[in-house]
Amino acid sequence: MVDAPAVQEPGSPQPGSPQPGSPQPGPAGLGAATAAIERLLRDGGALVVTGEPGSGRTSLLRWAAAWAAPAVWVPGHADEICVQRLLARRAALCLVDDAHLLDPGSWRLIKRFARRFADAPAAVLAAAPVGFDAGLPILPLSPLDEHAAHELLLRLAPDLADPVAAGLIRQAGGNPAALTALATALDLAQRRGFAPLPEGLPPGSVLGQHLRASLRALPPATRDALLLPALDDRARPAPDALEPAEAAGLISVAPTGEVRFVPAILRDVIRQDAPSIARRRAHLTLARTLRGLPALLHRAAATPGPDPALSRDLGAAAASAAPAQAAIAFRYAAALSDDPAPLLSAARSFWLAGRPDEAVPLARRLSAHHRARSLIAEIGLRGDPLPARDVLLDVAAELIPADTPGALSALLLAGEACCRAGDPGRFPALVSRLEVTDPSPALALAHRQVLGVAALLRGQHDESFAHFRSVLSVAPRVDDPALLVAAAMAGIMVGQDRHGASLAARAAALAFAAGAHALVPAALEAVAYAELAAGRYDAATTAALDGAAAARRYGRLDLADSLLALLAVLAGLVGDRPTGERRCREATARHPEARDLTEWAHALLDLVEGRPAPAAERLAAIVAAPPGRGSAVLRVAVIPHLVEAARAAAPLEPAVLDPAMAMFDRWAGRTGEAPWLAIRARCRALRADEPAADDYFREALRRHDAGFARAHTELLYGRHLRRRRRHLEARTHLRQAAETFHRLDADPWAALAARELRAAGERASASVPVAPGPPLTAQQERIAGLVAAGATNREVAQQLHLSTRTVDHHLRNVFARLGVRSRTELARVLHE
Repeated sequence: MVDAPAVQEPGSPQPGSPQPGSPQPGPAGLGAATAAIERLLRDGGALVVTGEPGSGRTSLLRWAAAWAAPAVWVPGHADEICVQRLLARRAALCLVDDAHLLDPGSWRLIKRFARRFADAPAAVLAAAPVGFDAGLPILPLSPLDEHAAHELLLRLAPDLADPVAAGLIRQAGGNPAALTALATALDLAQRRGFAPLPEGLPPGSVLGQHLRASLRALPPATRDALLLPALDDRARPAPDALEPAEAAGLISVAPTGEVRFVPAILRDVIRQDAPSIARRRAHLTLARTLRGLPALLHRAAATPGPDPALSRDLGAAAASAAPAQAAIAFRYAAALSDDPAPLLSAARSFWLAGRPDEAVPLARRLSAHHRARSLIAEIGLRGDPLPARDVLLDVAAELIPADTPGALSALLLAGEACCRAGDPGRFPALVSRLEVTDPSPALALAHRQVLGVAALLRGQHDESFAHFRSVLSVAPRVDDPALLVAAAMAGIMVGQDRHGASLAARAAALAFAAGAHALVPAALEAVAYAELAAGRYDAATTAALDGAAAARRYGRLDLADSLLALLAVLAGLVGDRPTGERRCREATARHPEARDLTEWAHALLDLVEGRPAPAAERLAAIVAAPPGRGSAVLRVAVIPHLVEAARAAAPLEPAVLDPAMAMFDRWAGRTGEAPWLAIRARCRALRADEPAADDYFREALRRHDAGFARAHTELLYGRHLRRRRRHLEARTHLRQAAETFHRLDADPWAALAARELRAAGERASASVPVAPGPPLTAQQERIAGLVAAGATNREVAQQLHLSTRTVDHHLRNVFARLGVRSRTELARVLHE
């Protein structure tokens, strides 16, 4: 195994092991495995950890050595006599590294030792490659998911730029040793994204040395055959040539003939180390066997010098290709000619394909060009909106006189940056200089959107709403995903949340079909916000979960943070503290928007748990943030909760609360939408004296649909009535609130309503009678059926094309609604 140091003396502690004593945090990303090993060490027994080279199996053995003392180490090359001597020692833990290298007699001794102490407080923990016939319980180590991989990278290199981290995560394929070797070998320019990433593992890395030694042990014909699939997934070498590599565990071959490298980064090592003449020969072979754009790409890779004709052919083929292939084609086209235009197209295509680590260095090579500057600003917009805004406004100013579509594209992005930063800068002035005469729906939508944002930032809200409503009227005739995301946000701004959700869902589908993967998580984020605004928290959570998974998969790590923080808000809204706190930790809050969202989430949890003062303090800080510090839209969104917290706590300074309430009051009135008018009436009720407060509460309940928002108003009205000793009326509203909260799985809110009921004189049982809950949704039924049939959450996610997090969320709701606690109970209930 590659990540364990050589054992100097059988039975001695491994070099670098933690000292025995209190348990230490497990290796990064291997939390589930460490939990299983903790149980083993506590209860006794045997376990064999299996994984690919670099997966961390030996690191787990070293970590386990800190838990049990004394521990006996058995190296994989030990013979039977050595093993007998070691097992004769008294030890709480026997650690066996590289168990596959033991001779059969030695492994039989290990298994006999394990069975002898099956019921004793002693344990055997072994490590071996995938596929090892252990005859003992197996703990397989899967590759790290994108989130765990990102956490590990942040530990190794906290200054790593997000696009660079995304590239390393993709390159390493979830292998911890590969991630470590790659991240620690980068220089400053590479860590910040100014220079391209290295193509493979550093020569001196332990994993690299292990893989290269394994390759050298293969026959030359096998090494030649492996180069073909290393260069192209479509290659199908002769099976007999691949057999030695498969026997060595370096590859697996699917029934279709597709070759999978173990670990995935072995592909890069093969390409990196192959002699140039061998690579050229392999590219020419692939060019002869493939057709269309793939054949052109291999011809280009084998062409040593300029070839204008091939460059033109590549550009023409790339124009109709998906971004992932188009990016490579454009990059080759630029290398084969003196024209910089293909390089810009390559950078843009890499970004759309979800590979910002390759887009940024290409764009920086042409940083004087307005398209390159605009792209760099777009990629960095989430992480630091103010600098991105300034660059985009400079680009727009240059383009306004001569390139209206280009200027509009820059202004659309600049408007987003202004709203995220809460600072308009020169945006309104530049928009006023823009003249659009092209009647096409796409340009009309973009123009009306930037006019709406400019009016909003100038404080001309009636004009802003008129422009945003006209955006919604044009949107059905537009099929550009980026424009549809902008239209969805316009829908949210004017209170047409369901319309906005529909537009954003259409944008996500169009982006995915076109291979514009970078736009998919942004579209799902818009779906999540629209569903949140509409009060459909389950739908918002599903969209945010899928969006976060897509953001990590496609290199949008800053957007993933924001979506995880939004998931924390959604958990906070229903009072789910464990989930809310976990999401806040996962979001890391490294970006301004994520920080404000996590503050909102903590405030919501404080509010439901009866701590309004800290909730008011957090929310007031969001609302009163200076320009450039936070999102203008978010400032409006938190105001109803700020009013509630301030009503229950010590009064806030009028200089903070009065302008905030006035702003929300005007905005809700302009929407004209019943749900927002209901929340406005609730806010007015919380700030009014009798009898006006009663009138406002009744108005809110008349306007509310059934759902969480109505239950929230019933709770606040019931509390208001109880405090005025109108207990009979109070109980009616509080009982309805409790029933609704129970149906929506918002148990902390239901408990709060129950406490208010008891305070209002409810003398029935302590639990509130609840009407039967709603049936499972269609999605929940599909998930429940697959789980009851024995599928794992990961298998369900793959079959239904969902993220594992989405499946986890739905399954928790299924358990709650059916009143079951395990998969076995679920299967029984569904069968009955």
